[in-house]
Amino acid sequence: MKQIIINKNDAGQRLNKFIEKTFPAIPPSLMYKSIRTKNIKINRKRCTPDQKLCEGDLLDIWLKDEFFVQPPHKYEFTNAASRLDVVFEDENLLIVNKPQGLIVHPDEHYEPDTLIFRIQKYLFEKGEYDPEKENSFTPALVNRIDRNTSGLVIAAKNAAALRILNAKMKSREIHKKYLCLVCGTPVPAEATLEGFLEKNEQQNRVYIESRRSENGKTIRTHYKVLATVNQFSLVEVDLLTGRTHQIRAHMASIGHPLLGDGKYGTNRINRSAGYLRQALCSYKLSFVFTSDAEELNYLNGRSFEVGHVPFLDDFYAGRIK
Repeated sequence: MKQIIINKNDAGQRLNKFIEKTFPAIPPSLMYKSIRTKNIKINRKRCTPDQKLCEGDLLDIWLKDEFFVQPPHKYEFTNAASRLDVVFEDENLLIVNKPQGLIVHPDEHYEPDTLIFRIQKYLFEKGEYDPEKENSFTPALVNRIDRNTSGLVIAAKNAAALRILNAKMKSREIHKKYLCLVCGTPVPAEATLEGFLEKNEQQNRVYIESRRSENGKTIRTHYKVLATVNQFSLVEVDLLTGRTHQIRAHMASIGHPLLGDGKYGTNRINRSAGYLRQALCSYKLSFVFTSDAEELNYLNGRSFEVGHVPFLDDFYAGRIK
């Protein structure tokens, strides 16, 4: 038998989702049967799988102890590096500047040094995150960027902030702007590109078409040329939709691939310029709420920028040729 008092970070979840995350050894079929037979109760009363949990609820699970045995704790984030460029932080969230080359989440190759592990380690060492005191919540990222793209990423410190920020990101009430270097000079100097993007999972790349295909997704990309030096241009990009590799593929589709992009660009130009990773930075985040953000309303109207964009010095000094 297990008895749990629901804490603040667990509140708002459906009962079935909470049990699946907290006790993965309980088979779903047994969980649903136990709810029906009242071997799982909330506040000593009959409950339903979709019942929302509230802070302070008492959850009783009358099952064998074998379903609650947890393996010895070995926190993966302890193997991450301690380097973290914090742009903004308060009790609800972190905004960090991810360096180029760092992956945001573990992938199939499993790398112990990821952005989310660095953040969890940082909060653990500050005493703001203790896995032993959490049933189901871990600090999590709200947005993500490619390994070889640098720039701003938001992480939520608690469940309420994660829920709100995920909703605001989905409704596009958090605006992201990028700076990139492209080959040549786009004409006109400012435009909104439209097209359809289809992802090829096997090739890990996307294709841009002018007409919708069966699996094509609508994309819109606004760009503005800020400066041109030698044969390259500094471009600000506003993603009006957010798809995989959208900036890289969309700019390449109009004949202006990003400098350093080995997938959609020209390797001969990249090698000659000494750039083997795409010159792309998510440099600005703005909170533009058009609906209630509850306890995060104080962020409305605020913008944050990276302190230094890696490729700007080389560009303005004319060292990229």
